[in-house]
Amino acid sequence: MKTRQSRAASHTASAEPSAFPDADQLAALRGWYAGLSSRAAVDRYLPHARAPGASARGILGAVRRHLIVFARERQRADLVDLLQHPVGERIARASAVAYAIDLLRALPMPQPQVADDIGLWLTPRAVRVLQKHGIATLADLTVRVPRRRRWWSGA
Repeated sequence: MKTRQSRAASHTASAEPSAFPDADQLAALRGWYAGLSSRAAVDRYLPHARAPGASARGILGAVRRHLIVFARERQRADLVDLLQHPVGERIARASAVAYAIDLLRALPMPQPQVADDIGLWLTPRAVRVLQKHGIATLADLTVRVPRRRRWWSGA
């Protein structure tokens, strides 16, 4: 019997953490937050990254999304909220975003704690199933699994 391949899950519990954006990408983003137009920021700091037909807004948006993923991996919802703002608020948030970028650069990957919610570490599909069985934290999982074989099957 053939099994179908499932798509890779895009979740915070990815196997490999994402890399921090490089200095050129951050310079372009900071220039944009400082008031440069998106085209001017990309042309000045990322001239090599702009492929024919690629928009400067798209490039800066990709850098912002990269930072958001990086913040999610480090479980910093406050920084995710700060980075997810309407484009019109960019100048007002420039100093806070600059601080967030510096903070993100220094943040290590978090280590699982026994009291953590399983949603922080497992895929949404696994979380739904475990929560149906009354497992909400990593502590619940570590206590329940070794004590009862095939606990997930209901047998």
